[in-house]
Amino acid sequence: MNKGELVDKIAEKAGLTKKQIDTILNAITETISDAVSSGEKVTLVGFGTFDARDRQAREGRNPQTGKKLKIPATRVPAFSAGKDFKEKVAGDRLVCSTNDFTIFLHIQTGSVM
Repeated sequence: MNKGELVDKIAEKAGLTKKQIDTILNAITETISDAVSSGEKVTLVGFGTFDARDRQAREGRNPQTGKKLKIPATRVPAFSAGKDFKEKVAGDRLVCSTNDFTIFLHIQTGSVM
């Protein structure tokens, strides 16, 4: 789904015009971007947290030539999904992880995949 499709869906659900939703969505994304770029975390309880993380300098390779190059340290945006969002995406599956494998339990059928 792209931004235009998202605006359409929100406008339909909220009963507002596409222009109003586009203005609101732009304000939300700009506000989150400004906050994260200034070092703040933005948490939408149940949905997730936007923040910035420092990535250390490292050595990489040019994929075309194979030549080694230094990649400088940088700050990157990050998103951590909240509990409600994770559960919605998982649907009817409960995910249990252990050291070397993951078991998917179908809640409706009780079967194991």
